[in-house]
Amino acid sequence: MKRRSFVINTALTAFGTIMYNPPKVLGAQLNQTIKNESFMNIELPEGIRERYIDDVNGLKIHVLEAGFETQNRPSILLIHGFPELAYSWRKIMVPLSDLGYHVIAYDQRGYGRTTGWDDRYDGDYASFRTHELARDALGLVMALGFKSVHSVIGHDVGAMVAAYCALVRPDVFQSLILLSCPFGGVPELPFDIKDNTPKDQKDSHPKVDPLSTLPIPKIDSTSYFSTRNANDDMLNCKQGLHDFQRAYFYVKSADWKENKPFALTSLSAEELAKQPMYYVLDKGKTMPEEVAPYMPSEISIASCKWLPENELDMYTSEFTRTGFQGGLNWYRCNTGGLNRADLELFSGHTIDIPSCFITGVADWATYRPMGALEQMQQKACTKLLDFHFVKEAGHWIQQERPEILTQLIACFLNKI
Repeated sequence: MKRRSFVINTALTAFGTIMYNPPKVLGAQLNQTIKNESFMNIELPEGIRERYIDDVNGLKIHVLEAGFETQNRPSILLIHGFPELAYSWRKIMVPLSDLGYHVIAYDQRGYGRTTGWDDRYDGDYASFRTHELARDALGLVMALGFKSVHSVIGHDVGAMVAAYCALVRPDVFQSLILLSCPFGGVPELPFDIKDNTPKDQKDSHPKVDPLSTLPIPKIDSTSYFSTRNANDDMLNCKQGLHDFQRAYFYVKSADWKENKPFALTSLSAEELAKQPMYYVLDKGKTMPEEVAPYMPSEISIASCKWLPENELDMYTSEFTRTGFQGGLNWYRCNTGGLNRADLELFSGHTIDIPSCFITGVADWATYRPMGALEQMQQKACTKLLDFHFVKEAGHWIQQERPEILTQLIACFLNKI
């Protein structure tokens, strides 16, 4: 037992050394020098500033900040998901800063105005695994002069990055708030497998995708996002990028009344196929083709207060410039096993800092992957103090219900 603890602690120490001393990444193949004149002006609430931080794990990171006027405030780090931006946090940044925090949101590697990453499908996609995204987060915190973060808040893919930060550096990230996507814990190390494959790997990596066996073969969105053609499918779709994004944001929100999520009971093809089309696609169809029939009406678009056209234009402008490949590469690290392999280094560890989970009643991500929600509650997060379902909210909770979300965050932070 003592030997096992020593190995784990040594692994954590080594990882911490790497994360505290991120190497600079150089190479002509990396995306980026993007001319500033191609940038659309960001319309931000008063009290939010924009700036860039150089040489963070090989990146030049684009940062939005609120509450920066007063020194020595405790900090909150906000990590966005796919396909989003630091801009996605615009509605809660000033309210959180009004509570006395220095609030920091940034464009993750692969997104927006952060530069220095490889934008090729055939490039270094391993640089987008959760491990590297967590190094980016820690490097940014250090570059900004914070020895610790009072709370790290992640949404969607950003929730996985935030959970990883909390798992491996609880000394830096002092509390955790996960939005939409639960953290189901660290996989167990394969044990006594000289003659057999461990059961958990058999279940999670079937040789034949059960969805492909259906009468109308289907594919999970994570597998679709990992394909070579996904970036081009979305960037150059028939309806145009703006209309694709409008439909995609719509169908994953509470505005689409068909979103009535529930926990799946098995990994059978029939059960998996009960998920909506944006999570389980007809094989051979693109994501834009799947969501196109659900394009909201002009009246619905005009009445959408949480994402009016001028705000959607910001997403369209940014992804037109950068494409989606950087963000998609994280999914490749998932389907290719890199993220699992990194997590296995911390097998046996749990998240032991104060934690909170908040999701929308209409958010199917709550139940993906199957069982993660229960695992988070029962084992993975040992100090899960708060757990909330927000009414009239879908997947984009920080944009759909910013006032309620701010209140819930404030309540949790006061509690700790």
